[in-house]
Amino acid sequence: MRNALLLSLASAVLLSAGWLGMSGLPLLVALVPLLVLSGRYDASRRAFWKMAGWTALALGLWSGATTWWIWYAAPIGAILSVLITVVLFGGMFMLYHYVDKRATKALSYTLLIAGWIACEYLYTVGEVSFPWLTLGNGFANDVKAVQWYDATGVFGGSLWVLLCNVLVYRAVVARRATTWIAPALVAALPLIFSLVRYYNYEEDGKELRIEIVQPNVDPYGEKFTGNPSDQTGRLIALAEQAPAEVDYIVMPETAVNDYLWEGEFEYSASLRRLQQMVRERYPEAQVVVGATTFRRYGPGEAVSPTARTRPDIDYFFDVYNSALAVDSSSTADVRHKSMLVVGVEKIPYYGLFKHLEFLIVDLGGITGQLGTDSVCRVFRHPAGAASGTGSGAAICYESVYGSYFSQFARGGAQVMFVITNDGWWRDTPGYRQHFSFSRLRAIESRRSIARSANTGISGFINQRGDVLQQLGWDELGVLNGTLKTNDHITFYALYGDYIGRLCSYVFGLCLLYFVAYRVRRRSHLVD
Repeated sequence: MRNALLLSLASAVLLSAGWLGMSGLPLLVALVPLLVLSGRYDASRRAFWKMAGWTALALGLWSGATTWWIWYAAPIGAILSVLITVVLFGGMFMLYHYVDKRATKALSYTLLIAGWIACEYLYTVGEVSFPWLTLGNGFANDVKAVQWYDATGVFGGSLWVLLCNVLVYRAVVARRATTWIAPALVAALPLIFSLVRYYNYEEDGKELRIEIVQPNVDPYGEKFTGNPSDQTGRLIALAEQAPAEVDYIVMPETAVNDYLWEGEFEYSASLRRLQQMVRERYPEAQVVVGATTFRRYGPGEAVSPTARTRPDIDYFFDVYNSALAVDSSSTADVRHKSMLVVGVEKIPYYGLFKHLEFLIVDLGGITGQLGTDSVCRVFRHPAGAASGTGSGAAICYESVYGSYFSQFARGGAQVMFVITNDGWWRDTPGYRQHFSFSRLRAIESRRSIARSANTGISGFINQRGDVLQQLGWDELGVLNGTLKTNDHITFYALYGDYIGRLCSYVFGLCLLYFVAYRVRRRSHLVD
């Protein structure tokens, strides 16, 4: 009992390190204690449920220790995060435990590796999606160790972690010096390759001058209840600290707090003030800023599944979390957030459960299912030295999805912006984790990133994932710096989460093979 508890706790601690500001390298042995514990139990039903309990404890503590901060924004979200992690990944580990007692080791190990990554992939692309605890994300503070993410993405990191854990466990069980050669090589070779890649990588694109604005507005107070004119005035006062030759001014998610109807932006006082600032002070600059926008559907026009209406109006409309590109022209370009937060911005399987829309948490003054874009729209710079430069603006949660983020690069973005509002989570590990994930996105797509947070961490990140400058929690201010463009499309940007897709197929084949294996055993065709 005591040894089992210690092993379970050891796995929880080793799994959590990378998300709590420490190195993610303990992940390479984090599942070994659970594997050792599984190996000590037999194939009985009683042993199975004992092992299930220890597995649930380890994974529940891992999820709770690293995502408890969700509680500040949505208590039910924090609870569901732990429950889904335990059920999804704990169930996968217990499937390994079951197969390991009844089939060959090769099959059980392959099933564990492929199955775990298949679960991560499902949790990334499914209607209920929260890929925060994808194992590869644990190296967000170890960018020198994972420069090969430009070929594999974070699922390559998960594969590395799982393979190392299996090989280390086999070496522990075998108790022979020679069995440590394989895990040592698998752990060391990617590290060596990454360090060589890191120190030899050169940025050779065009240099852009960028200002990042962090207005530090209380999201639970004045942001959505205060005077929009005062907030716009704060944004402009900060923006005017930029040098005259600035190419981009980047502002946070929902920074413009007017009601913006698409096609009628000229009626927005905040946008008119931003455009006036650009014309008078920065005629060759482009402002990228977040806003909530609305689209009205005309009579007879086909409406989207997310469109809504009210008893006091005779039309349907959509609500979007949007990014706007504002320059000296009279119009503003717009793109809509597509990767929405479950329970905050969307109801999963909306067609079936839209009558539960009232349960969506109100974070931002607009409740209910938001509309989305079907493509990753890229902004084009209109004038000056940066004329024609393509930029992508990932909105908040979109920066957690490597494959989606890379679509901007495929669409012509040469530099990336992340606009977010991390203040919902208060001063917790949440905003720090969110910032560190942008470092992985920079490596995967080899795009420099300017990240503007309402509060949290704003900063510049280069194509190697290095943080060049940053503003911390509860700081009001701006950052002025330079980033370089890149036109090259990485292997990962081209093919996305191919490791997740491949492992899903392999996992399915493992299950079919196991069923066939058991049938053959029962037919006395094999020993």
